[in-house]
Amino acid sequence: MSADCIFCKIVNNDIPSKKIYEDEDVIAFHDIRPIAPTHLLLVPKIHIDSLADCGQRHQALLGKMLLLAPRLASESGLKGFRTMINTGREGGQEVFHIHIHVFGGGETLPKV
Repeated sequence: MSADCIFCKIVNNDIPSKKIYEDEDVIAFHDIRPIAPTHLLLVPKIHIDSLADCGQRHQALLGKMLLLAPRLASESGLKGFRTMINTGREGGQEVFHIHIHVFGGGETLPKV
């Protein structure tokens, strides 16, 4: 855990969130600044700065998070969705604790 990390504080229940899922490894909650009608964040409970800091030892955790994304998207009513992992400041990362964005629920998502 990192004392100044907002996601670590959410994991520790020091900051409230609109939690939709939690197990021993991962927590998922609604983004406070959504870019789509449904916008979820999947966050590992261990602090890892970014995807660039992951190694072989994180393979199972990353796989678990990616497999959890479609389940939570479906449970949130999404028929289709997008996932995104921002990595590093130049990659648009704002919170330096790895997380997966899951968003959808509208026709306004740009094509990429």
